Amino acid sequence: MAKALTKSQIVSAIADKNSITKKQAGEVLEQIAALAYKHAKDSFTIPGLGKLVLVNRKARVGRNPATGETIQIKAKKVVKFRVAKAAKDAILGTK
Repeated sequence: MAKALTKSQIVSAIADKNSITKKQAGEVLEQIAALAYKHAKDSFTIPGLGKLVLVNRKARVGRNPATGETIQIKAKKVVKFRVAKAAKDAILGTK
């Protein structure tokens, strides 16, 4: 399996493709991340890639894997990423 791209590799690719400096490409990437963090509560969509959503997870019963003991897991909010259909089709291919 191939290694994941690093941030510097992503920045380089964006800079080369759009004829901008690596510094400018890095700033664009940072701004997208900052916007995503700020607006994730209301859901943040990157068209063609996916959507960040805040989900309430219910309380449930779980097990401690070390002892096998049953434990109660509290309800909590979690951030999920839902992949867009276009991204799924591009990666997996259409049926």
